[in-house]
Amino acid sequence: MRAALGTRYSAAVVRVEHRGRLAFERAFGRMRDDAPSPACWVDTRFDIASITKVFVATVALALIADGRVALDAPLVALLPEWRSTEHAPITLRQILAHVAGFKSGADYRALLGTDVERFALSEPLAAAPGTRVVYSDLGFIVLGTVIARAAGIPLARAVENRLDAWGSHATRFRPGPREREAIPATETDAWRGRVQGRVHDEKAELMGGVAGHAGLFGPASDVARLAEWYLAALHARPTPLREEIAREAVREAAFDPLLRRGLGWALKTRDDNSCGVRMSRASFGHTGFTGTCVWADPERDASVVFLTNNVHHGRTDLREVRAAVCDAAIAALDAGADRC
Repeated sequence: MRAALGTRYSAAVVRVEHRGRLAFERAFGRMRDDAPSPACWVDTRFDIASITKVFVATVALALIADGRVALDAPLVALLPEWRSTEHAPITLRQILAHVAGFKSGADYRALLGTDVERFALSEPLAAAPGTRVVYSDLGFIVLGTVIARAAGIPLARAVENRLDAWGSHATRFRPGPREREAIPATETDAWRGRVQGRVHDEKAELMGGVAGHAGLFGPASDVARLAEWYLAALHARPTPLREEIAREAVREAAFDPLLRRGLGWALKTRDDNSCGVRMSRASFGHTGFTGTCVWADPERDASVVFLTNNVHHGRTDLREVRAAVCDAAIAALDAGADRC
């Protein structure tokens, strides 16, 4: 963690939980490296980028439990604009597993002045639904639309209301102006200048900071709580999720040689995945482009959360640092340490 500080990121928090309890938590650095700024604390909120997808997927799974939407029925009842189109067979399961056929994304410069939600709903597919894994921001933008329509309220309210009910009170879209200096800066770009306390993802920015694929800001404790909702279901602890749905979410729903897919979650497939070599093949997790990561190992009943602002120093791959943090945490737990 310290070795990469100041060259890969200006701020970082690592949190390790074991059997539903905190084993280790530490913060490093400060909000920016390009000017004097506040220190990073363990409760600092980060732009969690694509970890947003797993929070949003979890809300979708809760709506299944509530009977608001079905996992394996075509979504045309909620998305009537898909009738008589190539999108008509798409199901919620396919979106959650990244096999619905959507293109991965789109250059934000081509979307300026465009309704991004409508674009995601209508853009021609890259593959027939159910035929191959294409990790897709567009699919999760559509998922946000599905949730809003099924819940009957805007996506931000649907997600934040559910997180409030489940104890994740600090994770939110669109931080207010007074909160931004206490959030690690991400990137300085030609379009927006320094990005701090505003969503880094350009498509989410064009959607007002609220989207199904990116936009949430949260602390390590809430990201660990997300993993715990699923680990708890596997280890007979209380969880707000219906047990059978949580179990289904962390099973293989789609095979990919690089990274298998559950429902919202990625599943460990190879030792060069960002969870490192020590976590078991049953492990599930997700990364975020800004430099965030969460992995959970059901065999050890443990989770590792690693939040950084890696893009503050350029768009470099953080995989080896993520893997080293996960390996160190699991090594400590395997050694029998009460705390990492």
